[in-house]
Amino acid sequence: MYIIQFIRGFCMALADSVPGVSGGTIAFLLGFYDQFIGSMDDLLRGNLEKKKKALLFLIKLGIGWACGMVLAILVLTSVFESNIYAISSMFIGFIIFAIPIVVAEEKNALKASPVSALFALVGAAIVIAITWFNPVSGGSSMNLEHLDVRLGIYIFLAGAVAISAMVLPGISGSTLLLIMGLYLPVITAIKDILHFDFAAFPTVFIFGCGVLVGIFSVVKLIRKALERFRPQTIYLIIGLMLGSVYAVIRGPETLDTPQAALSFDTFSILFFVIGGAIILGLQMMKGVREA
Repeated sequence: MYIIQFIRGFCMALADSVPGVSGGTIAFLLGFYDQFIGSMDDLLRGNLEKKKKALLFLIKLGIGWACGMVLAILVLTSVFESNIYAISSMFIGFIIFAIPIVVAEEKNALKASPVSALFALVGAAIVIAITWFNPVSGGSSMNLEHLDVRLGIYIFLAGAVAISAMVLPGISGSTLLLIMGLYLPVITAIKDILHFDFAAFPTVFIFGCGVLVGIFSVVKLIRKALERFRPQTIYLIIGLMLGSVYAVIRGPETLDTPQAALSFDTFSILFFVIGGAIILGLQMMKGVREA
């Protein structure tokens, strides 16, 4: 059904728009990560029949993603900042409730190579390290008013790196943009265009080109990893998801006006449960076959 793909894309965009959780994580949690990666790869390298099927899937998903991203940029960014602890608690609910689902669905692959569980430690360490060594607070961003060739190359590379992280479960591309000092400038530039101020169009165009190059560079690698080294890749993804809990806890420190990290005092049990309920509800939707 079209509505299922719309909701999937919408949820991915909400995750992609804020530091902490990636759209790839959402795709993996909702059980269509393989289809998502495979469709992007088929669109670039598949035969005509595969290209058509992939394009139809990605258009449905993309419409939901575009709507979610526009809504996030125009409205929800301020909501996230004013209710960051509730939102962070909900994101943790997403992750904690989803991991057992992932383990259950991939139990055959995980049992096939128990020693590969070491990759979970590697995955968690990667996300924790990226979060720990993040030197940029929310207010420390780069000035893009004077765009030159060197800055343009930097923006292009940042787009490629960020989208690669967004595709990978567990690593937030928005967090990497924060580290590079580009999260607020890029979000502001996109917001200006949505308000019909096209002064920032060159910046967004260069960033978008980097995104396209990055996404089609990484999908082939991920697809091959899932096909040839599935146990190791699944354990790595689980580790990335576990590590993202730490990234979410530290998330308030990366806001425009930095706040204290999530603690037991600011943690919301209610929103944690809501996050878990959403994951369980979306899991039930996976049983609905698409038209």
